[in-house]
Amino acid sequence: MTKAILVLEDGRTFHGTSYGAVGETFGEAVFTTGMTGYQETLTDPSFHKQVVVQTAPQIGNTGVNAEDDESDRIWVSGYVVRDPARRPSNWRSTGDLGDRLAAEGIVGISGVDTRALTRHLRERGAMRVGISSLDLDGAALRQRVLAQPQMLGADLSAQVTTGSPYVVQAEGEHRYTVAALDLGIKRNVSRRLAARGVTTHVFPASSSIEDLLAVSPDAVFFSPGPGDPATADGPVALAREVMRRQVPLFGICFGSQILGRALGFGTYKLGYGHRGINQPVLDKTTGKVEVTSHNHGFAVDAPIGQRVDTEFGGVEVSHVCLNDDVVEGLRGLEVPAFTVQYHPEAAAGPHDADYLFDRFVELVEKKG
Repeated sequence: MTKAILVLEDGRTFHGTSYGAVGETFGEAVFTTGMTGYQETLTDPSFHKQVVVQTAPQIGNTGVNAEDDESDRIWVSGYVVRDPARRPSNWRSTGDLGDRLAAEGIVGISGVDTRALTRHLRERGAMRVGISSLDLDGAALRQRVLAQPQMLGADLSAQVTTGSPYVVQAEGEHRYTVAALDLGIKRNVSRRLAARGVTTHVFPASSSIEDLLAVSPDAVFFSPGPGDPATADGPVALAREVMRRQVPLFGICFGSQILGRALGFGTYKLGYGHRGINQPVLDKTTGKVEVTSHNHGFAVDAPIGQRVDTEFGGVEVSHVCLNDDVVEGLRGLEVPAFTVQYHPEAAAGPHDADYLFDRFVELVEKKG
């Protein structure tokens, strides 16, 4: 077994064994608390440029397969686990997780005390990190870590978006057409819309309002994605154009932050973010609490419990995280637009919030 080392930018060092590809990698160290769904996590474009620490002690039990990917590749920069499964045992498995990581060149480390690492990140915040199975000199690796760019100020959506438009057809009878801006979209978003009779036209992140309107959409969708929303001036301007035309708009995660900026709110970086599949969120419209899937390191800075008048009419916070009162959704009172910061497509995770796709369709019906 090849030895490996993990060094955080503040100098905290962990030793372990190479997992996946042998090599060296850098990124932002973040942790996710999901006990299942590691394949969906790895292939989620929102994890681009991040080194993911799995808090669950054993990873890889269910192997990997061709059906559960949320994109066409693994996006994480690196992977940290405590105890990789020796062999997969799920009936759907077609391969081993470690082999998949190695095949795609993903440098990882195992045998790490992920509980101690997670506690460190909770206390000190997400930070830059390096993993190496080539050079075990911690001091030298830390210098290379400190030379890496930070996530704050990172403009990454152009690196994960589709190269050209494509279409996901509705299942059964076609009811509506949605133009989706791909800022790092997950496959299950289009699947959830298709199940409701929606045909989704997916566009690159650099698309114009004319590009979107060319397919005569009944609504527009802004997808999840990686990076700092403060850098996404193009999508923000596009969201403003959509709202000026009173086209129904729905945004998830990064898309929620984009809409927040378009409405005049600021965004900020969370200390260590929300990443996992068991986050409690209050839907202020219904009063219900949902167990939800999260993956965000930034949030919208908007006042909770009051109407805010904007250029596009009144806006209110619609969803709030019960762990820390972070804004988890916005709702336009005059303009047909709403967002959630978490993931109703929940791949992987609970389906408590799946109703939000129904709410999106209802918004289109009311507009029609």
